[in-house]
Amino acid sequence: MIKRLSALALACALTTTAMPAAAQDSSQTPNFGSARLSAGFTPDPYSVDVVAGGSIDASRLGNGCVGKISSAPDFKLTYTAGSLPLVFRTRSGEDTTLVINGADGRFYCDDDSYGDGDAEVRFNSPRSGVYDVWIGTYGDSPARGALLITETP
Repeated sequence: MIKRLSALALACALTTTAMPAAAQDSSQTPNFGSARLSAGFTPDPYSVDVVAGGSIDASRLGNGCVGKISSAPDFKLTYTAGSLPLVFRTRSGEDTTLVINGADGRFYCDDDSYGDGDAEVRFNSPRSGVYDVWIGTYGDSPARGALLITETP
């Protein structure tokens, strides 16, 4: 009986010290909708009004990710690729960041590449598939802004 209890205690201890699951859950309904776009889409840029931010520290994802994001994606794009680049940008009066789970299943992140505190993630040879997008903020306050999706560099 003591051996069984010890084995049970060890199993419980291993369960509670296991690595946490990724906080980003692309199976959740996107906060600000979704779209299907194909190469050559119009209007370009495609724009979505958002409120950036969340309670999760994006740095947990590695890859230079920063900012506070939500667990659900802010936007989901299903894209049919062509020969044009695919570019995601933020536009806000606050400092915003981008976290994108690309069609290849990898996370891509940016902080100020679009300038003026706005972020940009560029796929020069995009794949067809789903792109889940999180828009983050520095600090705990949400920020109004827009997600811009373009094929114009």
